[in-house]
Amino acid sequence: MPELYQLSASEVSGMLVAGKVSSREVTESALAHIEAVEPSVRAFLTVTGEGAIAQASAVDKRRAAGEQLSPLAGVPIALKDNLCTTGVRTTAGSRILSNFVPPYDATVVRRLREAGLVFLGKVNLDEFAMGSSTENSAYHCTTNPWDTSRVPGGSSGGSAAAVAACEAPLALGSDTGGSIRQPASYCGLVGMKPTYGRVSRFGLIAYASSLDQIGPLSRTVEDSAMLLQLIAGHDDCDSTSAPTAVDDYLGACKSPQVKGLRIGIPREYYAQGVSKEVADAVRSAAALYESLGAVVEECSLPSTDYALAAYYVVAPAECSSNLARFDGVRYGVRSADKTGHIGLMELSRGQGFGAEVKQRIMIGTYALSAGYYDAYYRRAQQVRTLIRNEFTAAFQKYDLLLTPTAPAPAFKLGAMADPMEMKLADVCTIPVNMAGLPGISVPCGFVDGLPVGMQLIAAPFKEALLFGAAAAYQQATTWSTMLSAVATAA
Repeated sequence: MPELYQLSASEVSGMLVAGKVSSREVTESALAHIEAVEPSVRAFLTVTGEGAIAQASAVDKRRAAGEQLSPLAGVPIALKDNLCTTGVRTTAGSRILSNFVPPYDATVVRRLREAGLVFLGKVNLDEFAMGSSTENSAYHCTTNPWDTSRVPGGSSGGSAAAVAACEAPLALGSDTGGSIRQPASYCGLVGMKPTYGRVSRFGLIAYASSLDQIGPLSRTVEDSAMLLQLIAGHDDCDSTSAPTAVDDYLGACKSPQVKGLRIGIPREYYAQGVSKEVADAVRSAAALYESLGAVVEECSLPSTDYALAAYYVVAPAECSSNLARFDGVRYGVRSADKTGHIGLMELSRGQGFGAEVKQRIMIGTYALSAGYYDAYYRRAQQVRTLIRNEFTAAFQKYDLLLTPTAPAPAFKLGAMADPMEMKLADVCTIPVNMAGLPGISVPCGFVDGLPVGMQLIAAPFKEALLFGAAAAYQQATTWSTMLSAVATAA
C-alpha cells in the first residue's frame, strides 16, 4: 500500500470522496514528507504548513456537513512563486522581491482557493522565470528527484521537483518558452501549456506578456485535466483572457479516441541537437499511436529553425518593459546605499536583479531602442507570424503534431556554462509559445535512467484533444506509474 503522499491527485480525490481519509491526514502526510526530503530536493521557497492544515480542516468540515465540493477539494497543491498569494511572500525567485507580500490572489489562486485545494507553499523558479534549470534562482538551486546531482529543468523547476518527489500531487507553473513542459520532461511528469488566453494571467508576475501562460504539472494526464478545468476560463481582470467556452477535459481523458487521428512528425524537431536516444523514444511513441489506429506521417515546419532567435528578441523586449516597474521606490527591496531618485533606482535594480535578468533587460532595451527596433524587434515579430502561419497550415492537414519535449535528459547541476547551450534546452518548446498554441509533455521513456518526454501540439483551444491523445498513450504504457528515487525513499 503506497503512502498517502505517494498517491496521485485523482487517487486522493477518490479516497476523500469515499470518506476513507481526511484532507487533514493527506496534508499532514505531505508536510511530513516535505520536511524529510527538502534538504535534498529544495523545491520550496516557503512552506505554509499552518495555513495548509487550516485549509484542510475547513474542507473536512464542509464535507462532513454534506456540502457539494469540487473534485479536487482537500487535495494539496504547490504554487510557483511568481503567482501572487494574499499574505504569503511572493518573490519570483528574485532578491528584488524578497520582502514582497501581495495583498491579493492571482485569479488562478483565487479559483483554487474557492475550489478547496490546500496550498502547501510556494516553490522555486529561475528568477522572474528566466532560465531552463532553476539555477538562476536568487535563493538556491533545486535538484531533480530522479538524480539529485541533476537539474529539474526550468523555469518551473520547483513545481516539477515538488511533484516528482511526491511532496505535492499537483503544482502550478508558468510557461513562457517551455517552462512547464521542459521540467515535466526532465522529471517524468505531465506538463500542460494551455492556449494563450485560455488561463488568466492576472496576478502572475509578468516576464513576457504575449508569451506567458499558467498551467498544471502532475503525475498523470487525468490530474492535469482536472486542474486545468478549475483554472481555465475568461477573466475580466485580464484583457488577453479569451471568452472561449471551456471543454470537458476530464471527460476527454476517460474516453480517448485515437483511431483515425492524423499526427504529423515535423522533421525539424528531430534535428536541432536532439539526442538519438530521445528521438528514438519519441518515434517509438509515434509507432504506438499507429498501432492504436492513428495515421502518422512526417511533415515540415521550416520556420522552426528561426524560432529560438526570434524568441530571444521578443521575450527580452517584453521583459525590459515589464521589469521597469521594479525600481526600489514603490515596493520590493530598496537600496540603502545612496539617496536621490536616479541613484536609488540604479542601485536597487543593480543589487536586486541577478545576472541573467540583467542580461535580458539589456538585450530587450537595445532591441527596442531607436534605430534598432525595425532591425530586431519588428523582424522577430515577422518571423513569429511565419511560425504561426506554418502551424495553421499544418493543422489543416493534421490533428496533432508529435515532437520531443527537450533535446536530451536532465543535465548535471553546473554543467551548462555556455548560456547558448542552456537556451537550446527549450528549442522544441519555444515555437509553441511563439504561436500561442497548447502543448502537453507526457513521459515516453528513460535514457540512462533519466525520464524523457514527448510533446503533443494542437490547434488553439484544442486542449481536450491533447488530453485525450495523451491519456490514450498513458493507458497503453507504464511510464507515468513510475516514482522517482526521492519519492520512494524510506
